[in-house]
Amino acid sequence: NRTTHNKNGIYQFEQASKCKAIQDNILSSSIKKKRYSEDYYLHIVTKLQNCTWIRKPEESTKFRSELASCCDAVHNFIASQNNSPLGSNMSYEVDSKKTILITQDIFKMLPVSSPLSVYPFKNCAVVGNGGILKNSSCGAEIDSSDFVFRCNLPPTTGNISKDVGNKTNLVTVNPSIIAQKYNKLNEKKTEFLENIAVYGDAFLLLPAFSFRSNTATSFKVYHTLKESKAAQRAIFFHPTYLKSLAQFWRTKGVKAYRLSSGFMITSAALELCENVKLYGFWPFSKSTEKMPISHHYYDNQLPKPGFHAMPKEYNQILQLHGKGILKLQFGKCESD
Repeated sequence: NRTTHNKNGIYQFEQASKCKAIQDNILSSSIKKKRYSEDYYLHIVTKLQNCTWIRKPEESTKFRSELASCCDAVHNFIASQNNSPLGSNMSYEVDSKKTILITQDIFKMLPVSSPLSVYPFKNCAVVGNGGILKNSSCGAEIDSSDFVFRCNLPPTTGNISKDVGNKTNLVTVNPSIIAQKYNKLNEKKTEFLENIAVYGDAFLLLPAFSFRSNTATSFKVYHTLKESKAAQRAIFFHPTYLKSLAQFWRTKGVKAYRLSSGFMITSAALELCENVKLYGFWPFSKSTEKMPISHHYYDNQLPKPGFHAMPKEYNQILQLHGKGILKLQFGKCESD
């Protein structure tokens, strides 16, 4: 028995050493400047999948305080009356030379303080839209989370719900979706309201102050929800938070024109939640078994090239997973 026990101990030690080596490998690859191929990342992910994930509370606390000192999602993630005073000039996130005056009308649209300040949420799910969610059976696990973040008004009903779940507490809205799919709500208001009804009383989070061209559309969403007494509420990213966050990740090697919505939400969740689990984050065209995977679980529309630094973001997520700060779901969920 003792021999078996010793063998197990040696095996576990060897596994831990291997997993530490993988973690160091990810870390060194993020520091190097050269671009890595998809196959390189898939090789790393295959190895990581065989490592038992262990949450490390001290690492989480350290990283959360690092994020809080730069960005402070608890107070600054959402534009509120507390952080956007009446009569002040707010600089846009990307069009930073341009400002918008916080008039009485805009001020009234903002919550008094962040509606997410009832933190920390215990268990949060951040659901990306990657094709890896198809046939994942992750729906029940996602729905059992205390708070569920989603990105860009994804479909959650019908057959797909067994893979992606139904529960939504906050969903980001890209104004381009409102422009293209709903003609900026000039008509198609009814269709828009019917479609978002699936999100229950979720917050719709819009980047009203990122580009000047986003403002009118974002405000239109706010007023449409208010006039129709919809269950959902429109809230807005604070541009200073997004600027600070971009700067924070730039120091870690993520230099993009703009961070992706999923990465922004993940960063905020790491401050607002005790435990963060990511689903549907998969920026690759195939699985570790070399099976083709669509870009989204609902379509195969690729992002604009050069807009986001997806491999660099994913590298950071792999590091956070390896350090036990968040958990990344790689494949199918265990179904009961």
